[in-house]
Amino acid sequence: MSEAKRSFAPLVGRQPRALILGTLPGEEALRKQQYYGNPRNAFWGIMAELFGFSVELEYEQRVTQLLRNPIAVWDVIDSCLRPGSLDSSIETESIQPNGLVDFLQSHPTITQLFFNGSRADQEFRRHILPLLGERLESLAMTRLPSTSPAMARLRPAEKLEQWRVVADVVLI
Repeated sequence: MSEAKRSFAPLVGRQPRALILGTLPGEEALRKQQYYGNPRNAFWGIMAELFGFSVELEYEQRVTQLLRNPIAVWDVIDSCLRPGSLDSSIETESIQPNGLVDFLQSHPTITQLFFNGSRADQEFRRHILPLLGERLESLAMTRLPSTSPAMARLRPAEKLEQWRVVADVVLI
């Protein structure tokens, strides 16, 4: 039996208005201990374009630049069994969700959830949505195309266009 893979602690900007939710870090991200650590993942390129910093910065500097905005980043899944990096390889029965209900209660300024791909959206709706109660009334939810290189149906420029909605919410 393989060892469970675990997510990272959330990244949280000051008084975040938006929360970007992934599924679970892939192999390269886990090895580097960096959100979206696979250099072929479009996440950091998109964030750099939307929020005006260089994608060439070191990881810690990219995080600092991103968190100057009212934004948070986390994953829906805290731990699960998954051979490799693909969301389609997640062993559904092994999923342990992150404490998103408590997180959202402690960050009442978050009004928008953005899902980085369909599996993050699916697992949020399965594990978290039924527990949100009244907090659900103050949340808008948007599924965006995955920034993963496995999501090759869209070119990076097409992903960027769809992800611009994040900046629209955050940079008001």
